[in-house]
Amino acid sequence: MEHEDPAFSTAAIQRLAARIDRPIVLVGMMGVGKTTVGRKLAAMLGLPFCDADEEIEKAAQMSIPEIFAQFGEAYFRSGERRVIARLVGEDGAPVRRILATGGGAFVDPETRALILSRAVAVWLDSDIDTLMARVGRKSNRPLLQTGDPREILTRLKAERAPAYAEAPIQVMSGNQPHQSTAITILKAIDAWL
Repeated sequence: MEHEDPAFSTAAIQRLAARIDRPIVLVGMMGVGKTTVGRKLAAMLGLPFCDADEEIEKAAQMSIPEIFAQFGEAYFRSGERRVIARLVGEDGAPVRRILATGGGAFVDPETRALILSRAVAVWLDSDIDTLMARVGRKSNRPLLQTGDPREILTRLKAERAPAYAEAPIQVMSGNQPHQSTAITILKAIDAWL
């Protein structure tokens, strides 16, 4: 498999994959690209990919907007915490995978502590214009249904930044191809390990 960055070759990626002994968990705002970039990372590293939101929907047999509408955010966060605990290996057994979390998951103190103790957390960050371009046209974001999406995103980003900043790795996700973001993450993980 060839990648656009010859300085980080397939052989270098394979060496890095062999050093990864726990989940890589992508955290950050909705629309930052955690799922799309996560799938690319998983393919490059030869690791399984998992989306926490998809796993929550399977476990609840409901969509996330339905869970929010019927039970509220606190109930959702509790279920999210249990699902993420399972996905990062709550029993202490190492689980090698790439995991994309929902935007609010890492903000929950218990979930954040769990991720920081059992995984490598990578904060994917982005500017508000990029986030708006990515989420503004979707109706499946419960937190954006209660007012002006730009104002809500701006407020959430500011409120959540201190929690996200606890992730040991931060990578900007902008208008570059997701492949470039994935390679930047691989380099950051390589330097961090």
